[in-house]
Amino acid sequence: ALSPQAAMTKLGQWLCGLALLGSAWAALALTPPGLQLPAPYRQALLPLPIYLLVAFGCYSLATVGYRLATFNDCEEAAAELQEHIRAARAELRQRGLRF
Repeated sequence: ALSPQAAMTKLGQWLCGLALLGSAWAALALTPPGLQLPAPYRQALLPLPIYLLVAFGCYSLATVGYRLATFNDCEEAAAELQEHIRAARAELRQRGLRF
């Protein structure tokens, strides 16, 4: 088993994937000598980072919207928190604090 320090975080995974895609895009878009892509491929390749950024934004909005729509209430946790608040207020009243 890997230690927590050795495991790659989600951010690390995203950055690694982004670096891989970015380097592949740069290698094709900068047209190294000996590699000539046909014009239609080049026209689709050059704005690709913008397309990917828009797609990532749409995915992010959809994920946030879905999580917000399926957010569930925790009645037990709310009741427990209210009880903690009541206990804290009672303790503060005993110490002389007025609300």
